[in-house]
Amino acid sequence: MSTVLYALGRWATRAKFLVLALWIAVLMLLGAGAVFLGQGANAPISIPGTESQDAITSLSHTFPEVSGTSATVIVAAAPGEKVTDEPYRDSIIRATHELEGITDAVAVQSPFAGTQVDATGKEADPGTGGLAADESAALITVQLDAETGSVAESTEAGIKQVTDDIRAELPQGGETSWGGDAFSVAVPGISPTEAIGVIIAFVVLLLTLGSLLAAGMPLIIAMIGVGVSIAGIFFVTAFAELTSTTPMLALMLGLAVGIDYTLFIVSRHQEQLRAGMPINESIARATATSGSAVVFAGLTVIIALVGLSVAGIPFLTALGVAAAAAVAISVLIAITLTPAILAMAGIRILPRKHRRALAGASADADADAPTAAVAPAPTRADRFFAGWVRGVTRKPLITIVAVLAVLGVATIPALDLRLALPNATSLEADNPARVTYELTGEHFGEGYNGPLLLTGSIIGSTDPLGLMEDIANEVRKVPGVADVPMSTPNQGADTGIVQIVPEAGPHAESTTELVHALRDKHDEWQDKFGVSFAVTGFTAVGIDVSTLLLEALVPFGILVVGLSLILLAMVFRSVWVPIKATLGFLLSVGTAFGAVVAVFQWGWLGDALNVHSAGPVLSFMPIILMGVLFGLAMDYEVFLVARIREEYVHGANAQDAIKRGFVGSAKVVTAAALIMFAVFAAFVPEGDPSIKVIALGLAVGVFVDAFIVRMTLVPAVLALLGDRAWWMPRWLSKILPSFDVEGEGLTREIAHENWPEDAPNSAIAADRLLFAHGVSVPRLRIAPGDTLVLDPRAPAALPLAQALVGRGKFVAGTLKVAGLLLPERGGSLRARAAWAEAAQLRDALSDGPRVLVLDLRKAATQPLDYAEVEGARSALAALAALTRHGDTGPTTLVVLGSREHAEQLLPHDARFVELDDPGQRDLAQRDPELVGAAASQSEYAREVPRMTTPVTEQSPHIFQTPEEGTR
Repeated sequence: MSTVLYALGRWATRAKFLVLALWIAVLMLLGAGAVFLGQGANAPISIPGTESQDAITSLSHTFPEVSGTSATVIVAAAPGEKVTDEPYRDSIIRATHELEGITDAVAVQSPFAGTQVDATGKEADPGTGGLAADESAALITVQLDAETGSVAESTEAGIKQVTDDIRAELPQGGETSWGGDAFSVAVPGISPTEAIGVIIAFVVLLLTLGSLLAAGMPLIIAMIGVGVSIAGIFFVTAFAELTSTTPMLALMLGLAVGIDYTLFIVSRHQEQLRAGMPINESIARATATSGSAVVFAGLTVIIALVGLSVAGIPFLTALGVAAAAAVAISVLIAITLTPAILAMAGIRILPRKHRRALAGASADADADAPTAAVAPAPTRADRFFAGWVRGVTRKPLITIVAVLAVLGVATIPALDLRLALPNATSLEADNPARVTYELTGEHFGEGYNGPLLLTGSIIGSTDPLGLMEDIANEVRKVPGVADVPMSTPNQGADTGIVQIVPEAGPHAESTTELVHALRDKHDEWQDKFGVSFAVTGFTAVGIDVSTLLLEALVPFGILVVGLSLILLAMVFRSVWVPIKATLGFLLSVGTAFGAVVAVFQWGWLGDALNVHSAGPVLSFMPIILMGVLFGLAMDYEVFLVARIREEYVHGANAQDAIKRGFVGSAKVVTAAALIMFAVFAAFVPEGDPSIKVIALGLAVGVFVDAFIVRMTLVPAVLALLGDRAWWMPRWLSKILPSFDVEGEGLTREIAHENWPEDAPNSAIAADRLLFAHGVSVPRLRIAPGDTLVLDPRAPAALPLAQALVGRGKFVAGTLKVAGLLLPERGGSLRARAAWAEAAQLRDALSDGPRVLVLDLRKAATQPLDYAEVEGARSALAALAALTRHGDTGPTTLVVLGSREHAEQLLPHDARFVELDDPGQRDLAQRDPELVGAAASQSEYAREVPRMTTPVTEQSPHIFQTPEEGTR
């Protein structure tokens, strides 16, 4: 990874203007697609396959008058008056007929007899539920051929105009308002408050990076990334439906991670410049090292967000994929555009005082020339973090207990977590839909804000009206039912509906219990009436969505926890570090859930945070919060603990490694956490109700995870564990792949760029190679064009041959093949190497490998077929001719077989190099260090002069012809 990113960083510095132009072009193309093709992100929240959703889908065909969403207009009389009196009654009747003519109106239900009309203008039987018991208020219900959140502007304007006309006719003290399910969810928008988060982020960047140019760079790059993401999301709406929450979540995440990811790369680049590294080299290395950590961190967030699909809920899957795409774009733009912009900035990326201190450096200094190193004196921040880590590690057990106690108490509110979809109560107090909701609850009861529908096929009934009346009487007997205002068949008398008003509001636990009670009656009513009923309606859909999301939380949590254990074990080669990190993540999630419950469900700090009402929290908040916070928590774990591990691997004892690593990384981690906290927190005061609950959870989660878990609990746990923190069983280390986050492999590659000094152009070079069981190869040099012969009897032959094509591992030592250092470039070598027996040699050579192992071990016991020998000779001769004429690159041949067999197949002028002692004894019982030291004193490989003995004089049993038998 780091090698690829290093090459990418080098290319981006050379093609800096091209990179910038490409990203601007992508932004413009996606922006144009969004403007001209986008359909808007306003898809409803639904879950196909649930009883409520399937029933709504069925009603759209059999009873379209009740399948869509609905709007309501409420008229409340002045105190002491009744809406059945004039002028209220005439105004309501007139409004009923006017509403019938608005766009998408399917049916309009009036509270007065004889005034209910459908879309054709035909009067139908009136309902009885549109009039308050004391006649102080009346409800006009408009059934719409639309879904919640996607009502046409002309429809909304028509309802608003009718309401204004009623208001103009009402006497003083009377009031009217419009709302209903159709307008219970507001479309998110951007407010000036979100800009405060960006301003705070800029201040933090300025304090961290020290210059206006450096501070502005992450913001500009992040905003370009966010622009690409949002434009892409709205462009995708031309082909797929997305909810209104999707672009806002992508904006929030893209802005936060985009700033942080660029910050990590810029900060590392500044450190390297102060150490005297040339500008272009520093950019490439910063992209490779910090860029590797950025890629890893981004992948964890992406995997977690895509993992939302385990819930099996389409709208949640789409939301997760869109947010993951925004994070992926932030990663791509960080590792491509950041190096390009850094190359444009040159030495100006450093604060002015550091530029003056760099010997010979200036704004137009040679980008490839090294600068004089500057050893910055410890800053106030360094001294603060040094004191902090000393304090938390002095008595680590006390620190651990204190943190667990505090976070444990903060998690307690999470035990009371209740989920629901948002309704009008989450809107601002003066929003017409919120006013209508409260007036309805005041005059009719809270249940009228969340009616249920019971529907089923009655095609077999001979008396549909009588059947529906009998069913209504049965429904009234169910505990929790306040009223049954309507029970009627459709015009075709094949489908019936029963409208049910619960005793409590849509978010009440008793309403959820009523839904379950009605469904429990299914079998009983089917036996009694011969009808299979389903419970549906906006309230029932919300209950089903919340139930499924809560059930999906456990498997998703297991996925996230398991993933964190595996990924961190890969990175840190430790057992205890992943366990500690995962438990810390769970504490952060629990605290975030606790904060959300305390604010949005219990109402704590509701006025300060502009929470309009207390109640159940957004149903998909927990699963999204877990996914996003998981990725962010892994960010801080990697950037902090990787630096500690680096110090430990380089020789520091466990305690010193904690202190040095913490001081070296705490400043950047603190800045990154403050930026994310500011960005998320800025979406809380004026944010959309669906976004602000997620934003608050993320803000609290990031703060707790960064400052309490990672910067307090983690150093204390590592100090308590000591050297045991970095232990991993050997068997587990072999199973898990390695992920080089800090670019250690790249550092080793750069250090060996001109190795070996004694033969820099070697096709194969090795020093002090040690394989399993103590088998070693102290020294090996193969010049281009030479052929290495490995006698299979030598213990080192097979493991060395496997290592030379990137298919085998060695325990220690240095090995470079075709200019690729192993094991760091093992993947590249495998793509350029081949392994073949004589029969497959021609096919293997057709791919143009740089290294080829010719496996002739079978020839020792079974003579080669004559056709195989001739084919191999022909292929090798052709390869030699092409190489001499420059038509193909050189291929280094390694023969795993006897020298006699090699001479039979290779061209006459081939040069052989073979291991000196074919009978080398197994070194498994000897000390590898002593073996290596002793063996390094002598030449282990030597060049052998080409023998020119004719083929017929070679040893027998080399190959066999069909005609002559053995020759």
